[in-house]
Amino acid sequence: MTIRKFIIAAATMLVSMSALAQVESAGAVRRRTPGDKKPQTNAGQVTERMQSFYEHKDAGDADLVWTRDIIRQVDLKKDQNAPLYFPEDVIDGQENLFRLILNLVLQGKIPAYEYLDGREVFTDQYKIKVGEMLDRFGIYAQPAKGSTDKNPRYEIAEADVPTNQVLNYYVIEKWEFDKRSNQTKTRILAVCPILNRIGDYGEETRYPMFWVKFDQLRPFLAQQYVFLNDDNNLARYSLDDYFTLGMYDGDIVKTKNLRNLSMMQMFPDPDDLRAAQDSIDHRLRHFGGNLWVPTREEFLAQQEAREAAEAAQGGELPDRDEVSASGDTKTNVRATRNTRAKAKARKARKPKYSSGSSSSGAERSVRRRKK
Repeated sequence: MTIRKFIIAAATMLVSMSALAQVESAGAVRRRTPGDKKPQTNAGQVTERMQSFYEHKDAGDADLVWTRDIIRQVDLKKDQNAPLYFPEDVIDGQENLFRLILNLVLQGKIPAYEYLDGREVFTDQYKIKVGEMLDRFGIYAQPAKGSTDKNPRYEIAEADVPTNQVLNYYVIEKWEFDKRSNQTKTRILAVCPILNRIGDYGEETRYPMFWVKFDQLRPFLAQQYVFLNDDNNLARYSLDDYFTLGMYDGDIVKTKNLRNLSMMQMFPDPDDLRAAQDSIDHRLRHFGGNLWVPTREEFLAQQEAREAAEAAQGGELPDRDEVSASGDTKTNVRATRNTRAKAKARKARKPKYSSGSSSSGAERSVRRRKK
């Protein structure tokens, strides 16, 4: 009888202990370590409606009067382009441009196209194979969860993402004048990240990786906000605003031309190259304004500037006694130059006659003489 009671008591104790262990395991809370938390991004939160909102419908040839395609090189070492490089690591769901583009391409959310050195074609024929692209640039990746042979997906460890090597971008811009709105508009067609790697002897080599169409990238850029000013920590602008508002600074490296030559090939001299880039940039930004007739105030200002330039080239300066005591030197200089220029013009228009011709003309009368 005593043995029976002992067995029953031991069994009851074992059941109670096992039930208590299950309750403790079910309600236990384990503190997360920094390694458990994965960087969260906003790259996947794009619907078809959002995508259609950012798609651009090209204007017909009948509505366009003038177009020009150029390629700019955006150097991330410039302070104005720093928002494209930072942050180097994912912070509070925010990431830099290259990490965003690479993750979208690896997950198959946007297609990437081959870099063809000037004659870029964005068709299915020139879509890249992501695995071959990663092998070409020596980027280690492994198949992601849900990857198949038909739809491959890849993932890269944070330490293997070469964000610090992408120091430049190529940006294709399309400038066009639409006669429907009588405005000059600028659209970005595609973006290409460029790897910068140092060789064995210290030389720097640039490798353009691939092109992504800007319209397909815009919904994801709109969710990434950037700091533009260290004095104001409010991120009021997104990466989409940064591009569409033209906040980046890039040099023109190529314009669409018949021979498919770059600016460096057409202008080998550095001074000539810089002058050509500035000239093209000036014409692009002032094309729309040059189509309109200036107002009366603008015309008078232009005329006054031309007269002042002509007077300056002639070396004419006002006398000291012509300058008023009030010290308004600029006004008196301008008035003196205008007076002298008008005097020269009147003198140039005055006919000159020789002495012989004037005397013969005076002797002859046009009156009818009496017979």
